[in-house]
This record gives sequence, structure tokens and C-alpha cells, in this order.
Amino acid sequence: MITRKKTRNARIGVFGVGHATYWSQFDGLYNSLCGYHKDAVRLINENEVEVLDYGMIDSSEAAYEVLKKMKQDDLNIVFCNMVTYATSSVFAPIMRDINIPVILLALQPLAGLDYNKASTYMQLENDNICSVPEFTGVAIRLGKKVADVIIGTLYEDREAREEIHTWCEIGKVLHDLKGARMGLMGHVMEAMYDMHADPTAISAAFGLHVPLLEVEDAVRIFEGVTEEEVLDKIKVIREEFDMPEPVSDPVTRKLTEEDLYQAAKNAVALDKLVEKYNLTGLAYYYEGEDNSIQQKVATTFIVGNSILNAQGIPMCGEYDLKTCIAMLIMDRMNIGGSFAEFHPFDFKEDFILVGHDGPHHIAIAEGKPVLRSLTKYHGKPGSGASVEFKIKEGPITMLGITQSGEGKFRFVIGEGFSKKGPIPPTGNTNTRGFFEPTTKEFVKKWVMEGPTHHYALGVGHHAKTIKKIADVLGIDSVIVSGKE
Repeated sequence: MITRKKTRNARIGVFGVGHATYWSQFDGLYNSLCGYHKDAVRLINENEVEVLDYGMIDSSEAAYEVLKKMKQDDLNIVFCNMVTYATSSVFAPIMRDINIPVILLALQPLAGLDYNKASTYMQLENDNICSVPEFTGVAIRLGKKVADVIIGTLYEDREAREEIHTWCEIGKVLHDLKGARMGLMGHVMEAMYDMHADPTAISAAFGLHVPLLEVEDAVRIFEGVTEEEVLDKIKVIREEFDMPEPVSDPVTRKLTEEDLYQAAKNAVALDKLVEKYNLTGLAYYYEGEDNSIQQKVATTFIVGNSILNAQGIPMCGEYDLKTCIAMLIMDRMNIGGSFAEFHPFDFKEDFILVGHDGPHHIAIAEGKPVLRSLTKYHGKPGSGASVEFKIKEGPITMLGITQSGEGKFRFVIGEGFSKKGPIPPTGNTNTRGFFEPTTKEFVKKWVMEGPTHHYALGVGHHAKTIKKIADVLGIDSVIVSGKE
């Protein structure tokens, strides 16, 4: 019953390059190369993105004209299709003035020439790599850098398709970072120095806006929620979650009707808050007076947040705006993005529990997520419904966003594995995280990179892709490995 509110999309530009002198020398070559260009465009179109094809550029004049269109079209990335040799004058104007990732496609129609029948014409049809060094060298002379070069064949090349797919996924991240509205509500949990973030610095680094909200904004909406809206949300919650009996933790109870009702009403209020303020995501924390309406509302967001995470609206507690952005990046990569931190080691089986006591991305849950009533939220005020599950078994990726002493942002990235096994029945998310060469060695390397204690947790191994996103944003990054 939970579907994505925000469709993943990106605006991808593509243009081919050629050498105009060839057209009069080799009859039919221009049309042949344009046909190959259309086939390359089809490869990009396979990735559920909006593709804008600017055709063949074979002169500097044409490059300047296309540049005007590109700037108007608000692209996220652009592919330069190296269909044959071209002078760098057809590329330099675009590279100089377009401030988005430029990826060179060097995909030969033939895996190898037929040397018994080879001709200059055949060579020019397959000269996709010839001007790549010229283009990358000129980009550096312009003070720029080509984001990537994809080398391979135009047909039946799985690796090339995967590389194109990766960049289209990066385009979707960049599309939604630009102009995103990542709300902040409340204040940092007292004494958590690593959670503080300067909204202006965030805007400068990620190209987004940080609306500052009051808890009363949520309270006013909460108080206007209708009984019918609550009952409809309860149906969704009953469908999506299990509500078992407590097991070993005396803090937990079977979900009470009172906590279910409160969680549902708050989930409706959150939906309306997101809509009213046009939020892409929200990081929050607030305590308030005991038994006040502000405390009641601010401490019972967990279920609604978890549903919104699955719908593509990252939500996290403890006012952790940096991790909320990491969750957005993972969500737009379609790999999840749960709010997580390290929990106890298991030195006997060599894993560490990774999870949190707050909102999670239930779209990547292993099995049906569980709701329990908690008599207390450890370390925080309030009580009520809480979400418990582990993420899907298999490869996992972690992304933490931290800052240096000079205030510069930094991505700390790691990969591991989620494996089958019991987790503590505490009403919190926990996953058995295994890391190489040993979990202890990996975690030591991770903490020595100076991360925040939270990070976004997703499925699959995507460290290299996330590092490319950091490179595009001009943000320092490190992929943590336990290996020397």
C-alpha cells in the first residue's frame, strides 16, 4: 500500500561529435555515424530518465549554439558521444561553460575491425577513442575535468551499459539535491556536538535550501487531523507492519491501540507537513515540557517517518541534517537509506549490530517490519510505537557525512554484508553487519576517519558510485576498507 511520492528522474543531455571535413571526403559517413549516435541515445533512454539529444556537433559555432540550449534546459549530466575523431574545438566551449558532469562515451560499433576488408571509412566509423585524450587534456587546460570516460562497444556490452546506468542514477541524485528543501525542526539533542550543521554551509555544498520549522507548525496540523484520516492511516499501518507479543525486553509491549492511534494521527500530520512546506526531507528533535502537546507530537513521529522514508521523503531524528542528506542520496539511488549507527559487537560471530531507535526505510526491510509499544524511548523523553526490522540480507553500503576542522564536508563510505540471524527484540532496527577483513578491523578504520555517529544505510555495494557523487559535488571522500 506504500508507494513512492517522488518519482526518480533526471534530465540527461547527449550530443555527438565529429569532424566536418570527413563529410565531403566519405559519402554516407555522416548518416552512418548519426545512426550509431541514435543507438547510443537508446542505451541512455533505457534508464528511466529524460533524455535531450542535441545531435551532431562538428564545428565550434555549432558547439556555442548547443551550449545556449543546454543552459536553458537545466540538465543534470551530459554525455559527449565520441562517434568518430573530432577536434577539441567542438567540445571546449561546452566543457568550459557547462557546470555539470560531462561523461565521454567511446563505444565502438565493432568489437574489432575486419582486417581483410578494412578501410579508412571503417576505421572512421570505429575511431571512438581517437580524440578522447585530446578532449580530456583540453578539459584540464580549461581548468575543468571530464567526470568519466566509458570505453567499450556499442552493442552487447554489459559493462558499458552498467556504467551508463550508474551515471543516470547519479543524475537522479543531482536532480533532486538541486533545490531540495531539507527541513530542520526543533534543536540538536543536547551535547551532541557532531550533529550541528550550518544551513548556509549545507546550501553552499549541496545546492539545497534548509527551511527552519517550529514544532508548533506540526502541532497545528496535528490538531486539525480528522478521525476519518486517522482510520485510513491505521489501515495502512496494519497492512504494512506486524504487531507481535513482547519477547525479552521489559521496555516493550504489544502495540497498544492508544499508541497505534497516536502513531497514525501523527503520520497523517507529517504527510500534511511535508505537503504544506513542500519538503524534500526533514531532520528534527524536540523535547518540550512533560505531557505537553509539543512533546506528544515531537516524540511520536517514528512510524510516520518510516512510511515517508519508503515513499522517498527522507526523515530522521536527532536533528541530523547531514545524515538526512545522505539518506536522500541513497534513496534517489534506489538503494534505501535507513537512519543507522553502530550497536554492540558480536565478537563470537564477527559482526556488529547496525541500526537505530528512530525512523527507517521500510522499503528495504527483510520481511515485514514490526511495531512495538515502548514504555520509554531510551535516552529521550516520551513513549509509544516504535519500528523494528532488519534490512535485506546481502551486500550493504554505509554513507556518513562529516566535517573537517575547517568546516569542509566529507563523505565516509563503507561496504559490508547483512546476514541472517536474530536481532534484539527492542523495538529498534538492527541488522547483523559483517565487514572485511574482520568487523573489528573495519570499524576501527571507520571511526578513525572522524565520522559522525550516524550514517545512512542502504542495500547493495555502491561505494564507487557514491564517491563519484562526492567528486561531482567537489566534496572530499574516503572509502573505508579494513584491508591495508
